[in-house]
Amino acid sequence: MRPYIADLFQRMKGPDLREQDAAFDAVLFEREAAVPDLIAAYRRFSEDRLLRFFAVQLLGFSGSKAAVEPLIEALDDPDPLVRSEVCRSLEDLRAKPARAALTARLTDVDGGVREAAREALDAL
Repeated sequence: MRPYIADLFQRMKGPDLREQDAAFDAVLFEREAAVPDLIAAYRRFSEDRLLRFFAVQLLGFSGSKAAVEPLIEALDDPDPLVRSEVCRSLEDLRAKPARAALTARLTDVDGGVREAAREALDAL
């Protein structure tokens, strides 16, 4: 992960809401160019639910098909809020190859994940 992106992720956790938003927007602005960094961020911040959430959200906003496979893998995230966001990101990417993985989430232990998976499948 580029140090610039790692620094932006750390700023997303800071106490200043404007700085958090600015850091998020800076990564968002990079779109597809940030995909390798976002994949690395998801893996690097395995102990930080919020940063994993931001990573999968930004992958969904990237518009890149290269984000689909890593997002499918992230459907196994231990946190239901992250799994729900993965479903929404796959929906944003119109990721038809994710249908089987999303279908499997229809039986997730968390109701929010089940709902997000159902909505994503309906949209696909």
